[in-house]
Amino acid sequence: MSLHSVRVRFAPSPTGPLHLGGIRTALYNYLFAKKYGGTFILRIEDTDRKRFVENSESYILETLKWCHIEPDEGVGYGGPFYPYYQSKRSNIYRIYINKLLKKGYAYYAFDTNQDIDKKIKEWNHRGLVFSYNYKNRMNMNNSLTMTKEQLHDNLQSCSYVIRFKIEPGEKLKMYDIIRGNIIVNTDHLDDKILLKSDGVATYHLANTIDDHIMKITHVIRGEEWIPSMSLHLLLYRALGWTPPHFAHLPLILKKNGKGKISKRNTDSSNFPIYPIQWKIPQKKIIIPGYRELGYFPEAFVNMLALLGWNPGGKREIFSLRELINLFSLERITKSSVYFDIKKANWFNKKHLNEKEEEIFSFLFKEIKTRSILCQKDYLWKVIHLTMDRIYFVHEIWEHSFYFFISPRFYEDNFFKKICHDNTIIQLENAKILLYDMNQFTSVYLRLLFQKIKNKHQIMQLLRLALVGSLKGIDLFIILEMLGKEESIRRIQKLINQIKEKI
Repeated sequence: MSLHSVRVRFAPSPTGPLHLGGIRTALYNYLFAKKYGGTFILRIEDTDRKRFVENSESYILETLKWCHIEPDEGVGYGGPFYPYYQSKRSNIYRIYINKLLKKGYAYYAFDTNQDIDKKIKEWNHRGLVFSYNYKNRMNMNNSLTMTKEQLHDNLQSCSYVIRFKIEPGEKLKMYDIIRGNIIVNTDHLDDKILLKSDGVATYHLANTIDDHIMKITHVIRGEEWIPSMSLHLLLYRALGWTPPHFAHLPLILKKNGKGKISKRNTDSSNFPIYPIQWKIPQKKIIIPGYRELGYFPEAFVNMLALLGWNPGGKREIFSLRELINLFSLERITKSSVYFDIKKANWFNKKHLNEKEEEIFSFLFKEIKTRSILCQKDYLWKVIHLTMDRIYFVHEIWEHSFYFFISPRFYEDNFFKKICHDNTIIQLENAKILLYDMNQFTSVYLRLLFQKIKNKHQIMQLLRLALVGSLKGIDLFIILEMLGKEESIRRIQKLINQIKEKI
């Protein structure tokens, strides 16, 4: 494949926010284009204006920008095939629909919805499924059954659609880069509507024409479009055009296996399905996305790329540049893939390990907000001690606050269990042991506590005093970091709290 020859498009409908499947489609198109030095195009397929949702377009653009996969051409970026909105290309579609009519590949159909419903009921009564195709089109109200005069009169007075005439008896051979050879019997295909009664082209017609005019070389889209592939190829043939290469991506399923991820099941998902937050128009509802929850765009893209594609080998962490270099349509799986939020978090953690400066900046702001004075070296020590416990930058304070401030509250259940005189005695003894230590380091503290009876119980009490809960890093390192004076002060604070309760 020659460089700069690849042209791919991401063509979403403005019917709401992009979900994981949609942005993955955009990502795979982007990776493929960049691998071959080609062009990534954004086209808005808005033929169905009834489903238009306000702010969808700006959401799409912002999402692509956040993921660092911005288009080279298209909506918001310009290009030689303007406009990149299907709703603004009606005059172009009309030229080609007329060519199809003239060649006999399309025909006018004047059947009303009531006519169609009647036929459906008749066929259902006979235990059959009605299809508007070669089996019955000569019994319907269309131009195939009319004289020129009748057609002329109907065009002047009646509402109509234009249908594609599919000839029966052909086993259409199709090739998908991911799935291989596919054969479809044209006997099973409908005469699909190409132009609706309002004069607007359907997706099938507009999509095919735009892909040809915009010189698209590869159509990379979701597997839900496989049933439409035969129609699109027949349209290419009817118009005398060479079709692009097709690759249909596998579905992304919820981990529990109950259905695919889509915009319609936001409420039933126990994980975010949008890349960035979505503000529902006319409602005061904001659905958070991965960006707002603290995921890095690099981690999100890395995770998404491997959700259906694998470069080979055991390595999983890649930069965007590495993903581009390694990407291959042939290594995309045919089978549906399961989304795992724990795995998504793991990807973020791996990328977090390369973001120490961002963690430092966040933690510095947290202590500055609280007017805490702290040495830079101390901050870095805290970060290195707690980084293994966090998945997101914003979690650093939650896991390290006790290095800067004394706990305001104690873990309730455990605190209630220890509210008795024996606990006070144990804590007072611990204070004395710590006070008498000359070398207040984790090494010597560890050696000291190895000799103590009820070591485990006393260490739990000390952890509660220092941290406020039974969580946190190695206790002896916490003691060393806080120092003798602060450690003893916190132990005394816990003693005072217990005395108030008993």
